[in-house]
Amino acid sequence: MSLLRIVERDRRDRLGEGPLWSTRDNALYWTDILSHRLNRLSLDSGVVRSWEFDEYLGWAVEREKGGLVLGLGRRFMRFDPETGVTREVAAPEPDRFGNRINDAKADPQGRIWAGTMSINCADPTGSFYRLDTDGTATRVDGPYTIANGPAISADGSFLLHTDTALATIFRFDIHDDGSLGPRAPFITFEPEWGNPDGMTFDAEGCLWVACWGGSCVTRFSPEGVRERSIALPASQITSCTFAGPALDRMFVTSASDGVDEPQGGALFEVDPGCRGLATQYYRG
Repeated sequence: MSLLRIVERDRRDRLGEGPLWSTRDNALYWTDILSHRLNRLSLDSGVVRSWEFDEYLGWAVEREKGGLVLGLGRRFMRFDPETGVTREVAAPEPDRFGNRINDAKADPQGRIWAGTMSINCADPTGSFYRLDTDGTATRVDGPYTIANGPAISADGSFLLHTDTALATIFRFDIHDDGSLGPRAPFITFEPEWGNPDGMTFDAEGCLWVACWGGSCVTRFSPEGVRERSIALPASQITSCTFAGPALDRMFVTSASDGVDEPQGGALFEVDPGCRGLATQYYRG
């Protein structure tokens, strides 16, 4: 493929986020948070199917037993795409009406790590949670203004998480009991890079970061050194993931909210020149 492709569809996302590669479905899932929409691109047919909800939809993670877990409003919800049935797993912030769940990933142990943030993107009321396989949600860090990422190492020994408002990606060791070590700054963005948003590791241990306001995705070495960027025709780049049977395709989400750009909110495919890591399942 060429270095850049815009996925053809009949709409643009207001706030595209949470791309998830599904080997099981040979499809890419992603959300439009502000439109309360879950999207699925079939790599077999190229058809995009969507589901709409009544609350902000931050992300989707596949369940090992089938279906998905969603970050819906302030709750973790099970969802069956075939029937449309949802069921609550946990509600970590029932009384924080000004917050919503924003971004998440599953780890090799089958847990979900997810951040919350204020709906107005201005107040440091967010937190970072671990959802265990028994459905227990535990707060592991905070506060956050705009919780983003996370990215989890291939062996599950550490994770990266960011506060986009601070332009900083933090590193945490993951202990055997699921607790986290101290928060340590890993990468601080220069102003001309934009701000760090969603991110993922590749198979070589390098980190790919969507650069909000930076019109690109950027690759960092395992030591956190900026290596190269892939430019994109939209400014608000939100997240990225590897996809395809060989995990050598990269899809990138973006946002149109607040900007007047022809490709703002488009779903892009780029050629990363490397392979990614296998998608992890939630085992609850």
